[in-house]
Amino acid sequence: MDLGLNDARVIVTGGAANIGRGIVHAFAREGARILVCDLDEAQADRVRIEALKLGAAQVEVLAIDLTGEAAGARVAEHAVGCWGGIDVLVNNAGFGIFAPIDQIAPEDWDRLIATNLSGVFYCCREAIPHLRNSGDAWIINIASLAGKNPFAGGAAYNASKFGLVGFSEALMLDVRQQGIRVNYIMPGSVATYFNQNEPGEKDAWKIQPEDVGQVVMDLLALPKNSLVSRVEMRPSRPPKR
Repeated sequence: MDLGLNDARVIVTGGAANIGRGIVHAFAREGARILVCDLDEAQADRVRIEALKLGAAQVEVLAIDLTGEAAGARVAEHAVGCWGGIDVLVNNAGFGIFAPIDQIAPEDWDRLIATNLSGVFYCCREAIPHLRNSGDAWIINIASLAGKNPFAGGAAYNASKFGLVGFSEALMLDVRQQGIRVNYIMPGSVATYFNQNEPGEKDAWKIQPEDVGQVVMDLLALPKNSLVSRVEMRPSRPPKR
């Protein structure tokens, strides 16, 4: 199915691994132009090569820490400098800290919120003026089922993802009249290296990174007058407890 993404100008943060890599691959198969933003430049470059082999029109890599106000401007400026505009922004960069409140160092809390929530704000804030000019633009935020389901030891991660859910809902209302559709995806258990997991055969029951990439493509295939603002994803057959 042709989604009309050939030569689309796409930013994927945290695109060097895990869910981000699956999303980059999905856009590559549609012939998009992709900016892969990630702390790990070497891994991002490997994903760049993979994406080109899959059919991406062009792939750029930006090695960047998204935890400061200037980061959003750097991301937007890089994309606009390459392609003159932005059509899709996928905010995927993030990490987790899982510990009781009294065992979380303040500096770790600050960095997690700065990455998982403030980084999204900065990237959206700087990209929106360019997305307005696209004619059919998208912001897709990768949240988590942890954005609605608190759990012991998850206070920091829960806070960031609950915040991202609220941010995404409000953002959708802010920009829907400007030709920008906003939605967020809330995956459950995904077979990735997240939280020091080593994916393998034991994770076959989990959502796969490419499954999330497919959901992104499904959203972009929606008729122009439609918006699915929120997608919850769960493994179809998790192990019985």
